[in-house]
Amino acid sequence: MAKILEIKFKGGRKAFYANPQEFPFVVGDMAVVQAENGEDLGRVVNMGPLVDKRAGDQELLEIIRKPIGKDLEHLKANQQLEKEAFDDCRKRIEEHGLDMKLVDVEYRFDRKKITFYFTSEHRVDFRNLVRDLAGRYKTRIELRQIGVRDEAKRIGGVGVCGHPLCCTTFLRDFEPVVTQLAKDQNLSLNPTKLSGNCGRLMCCLRFEGEFYKQVLDKFPPIGTKIKTDKGRGVVSRINVLDETAEIEYENGDKQLLTLNEISKLIKKKKRHKED
Repeated sequence: MAKILEIKFKGGRKAFYANPQEFPFVVGDMAVVQAENGEDLGRVVNMGPLVDKRAGDQELLEIIRKPIGKDLEHLKANQQLEKEAFDDCRKRIEEHGLDMKLVDVEYRFDRKKITFYFTSEHRVDFRNLVRDLAGRYKTRIELRQIGVRDEAKRIGGVGVCGHPLCCTTFLRDFEPVVTQLAKDQNLSLNPTKLSGNCGRLMCCLRFEGEFYKQVLDKFPPIGTKIKTDKGRGVVSRINVLDETAEIEYENGDKQLLTLNEISKLIKKKKRHKED
């Protein structure tokens, strides 16, 4: 049985938990775990040697039990309470005239804490709002300001590629994404085409960037002169996915060559120079 499990909670939050009682979990199972002075409930998303390695020697909270029927009913009730709390909080934000956008509400499984996630362009003095909410719900209240990327991660959705957002599936941390990455991939510098659901440059530009760099390094730079059977031309475009390059000749003709064909031409050119 796995002794360390990775558990995922609402909004994509993940953490490692010890399984000292060695409950028989499989990926996809729900688990009731320890939380600060209480309990929380999440879903098992990973286990095995890689999880053990990533968890390291850090001290871990423990899995308490596998949920039973009443736990799942409690979770369903919490989801309904979250919807009601969202509507209530949004009205209170308007009443207080606060410049903030409510994104999500998360009840901890044991209802000892409610977290309200919001975005704002500025710092917000929400002390009066917190007092309002604490008086209404009689439990610990936390208002947490997040960025627009975190907002997309919590809400989820589908990207322009047709797949679920990377930030909701496998990305763990947000890394800086710059326009140069789009240039390296020969993409049109159109902000609307390069932006994700969050309005920022798409994360895939970052984690796919290394692949593009590795492939591009195999080709001669754009503008390199190459002599082929058709005459002299220059490398005008590189297709990374197909690993082909477009050669443009002085008369305007174009030809696609594979990486292997270009490599042979370059080696042949070097041999001629050596001779």
